[in-house]
Amino acid sequence: MGTVDDVRWLTDAEIDTWLKFRAVVELYPGVLDGQLRRDSDLTHMEYQVLAMLSEATTFTLRMTALSNRTNSTLTRMSHVVTRLEHRGLVERSRSPEDGRATNVTLTASGHATLVQAAPGHVTQVRASFLDALDAERLAQLDGICDAILDRIDPEAKMTAR
Repeated sequence: MGTVDDVRWLTDAEIDTWLKFRAVVELYPGVLDGQLRRDSDLTHMEYQVLAMLSEATTFTLRMTALSNRTNSTLTRMSHVVTRLEHRGLVERSRSPEDGRATNVTLTASGHATLVQAAPGHVTQVRASFLDALDAERLAQLDGICDAILDRIDPEAKMTAR
């Protein structure tokens, strides 16, 4: 760590961009969460868990993989999975490969819930995010996200499929 004199302080333009980016990052989860709660009685995290499971082979992932893909702690993921389990949307089981690991599987009811929630969620994402950008800006944002993710998620834990 350098001294105060060594710091590359932000310019006014960089501060403006940083504050806008921070506002998007902090406000957007509430936009998605509000729509999902209102229309589907799911939190955004619950929706993400169901979606990640729906994309997995046999609709099953290890708890650690779910945590990584949703940028969640194992403790938080355990609470989310418990709520979904009580609603019959997922089931937990011991991993046959590693008895210490817990697998989470999407149930038929969980899949039906996801299928019901997906149109409203996609409509919200399109209205509040995609429709704000033309194809050129969307491609630029994709490149910008790649550049940032290379630094903050070099192992691609959040984007692994």
